[in-house]
Amino acid sequence: MNGKSFELLKESWNVLRYTLFEVSGHKISFLSLLSAVGIFYLTSLLSRWAERGIGRLLADRKDIDSGTKDSIKRFTRYTILIIGGFITLDTVGIKMSSLAAVGAVLMVGIGFGLQNITQNFISGLIILLERPIKVGDLVEVKGVSGKVVNIGARSTLINTRDDVSIIVPNSQFISEQVVNETLSGEQIRYHVSIGVAYGTDPRLVERILDGIAHKHSKVLKSPGPKVYFKGFGGSSLDFSLTVWISDIWNFESILSDIRFMICDAFKEEGVEIPFLQVDLHVKDKPNIEIPALS
Repeated sequence: MNGKSFELLKESWNVLRYTLFEVSGHKISFLSLLSAVGIFYLTSLLSRWAERGIGRLLADRKDIDSGTKDSIKRFTRYTILIIGGFITLDTVGIKMSSLAAVGAVLMVGIGFGLQNITQNFISGLIILLERPIKVGDLVEVKGVSGKVVNIGARSTLINTRDDVSIIVPNSQFISEQVVNETLSGEQIRYHVSIGVAYGTDPRLVERILDGIAHKHSKVLKSPGPKVYFKGFGGSSLDFSLTVWISDIWNFESILSDIRFMICDAFKEEGVEIPFLQVDLHVKDKPNIEIPALS
């Protein structure tokens, strides 16, 4: 290496070490900034690799449900990112004692419009800890119903039965009433209501409905279906067929099949499904004289 090359290298090094600004007495240079960016980039890659690695390790664990696995993966990633963030700050010379000023700035930022971001992030952590919902659950919140596809740091992705993806802020799952159809298990009971004409043998209706439920391949045999005589309606004898289904995602199709089968069976057995009937009684009134208008 000749003298000119050495001088050029020395000048380049001095430029990299040139102080751009100071933070709490710590000098920030091009070199420290480049080092910080490189460390944080490597930390991001490491967090993704660790998340995938943990996912592969837990994939075969049958004693851990999918929600717990997802929470462990996410917390592993967040932990590595937080540690990497501290190392990045230390690289540029910002110590923990100096973060008080940064915290004050963040509080001012939160006061000026970052409330929702902070609220949703904290709600995301609560969801991962308490697990009121998990990936794969069928939920309904504020009129949005579908399957949870992904739980992110700020929002949750829900896929509806119409194959529409909806992004829901995490805070809604904490502050709003949420219906989770699969929280207690992968099966749920549904009701099919039906009315028959007065004069129909109730036991015949019971046998027809019970037979239809047992014939359908999607209806669970344990717990089994039940037929209830609900009462005497204004125009019909009212029954309710309750069935347990594990294929919750396609429950509408299953209930539709059952209703078709009921109509066919009632037609074959001569059972009438009545329409609303209203009896109108007209009473004679005495003649009333209407005075003539002058």
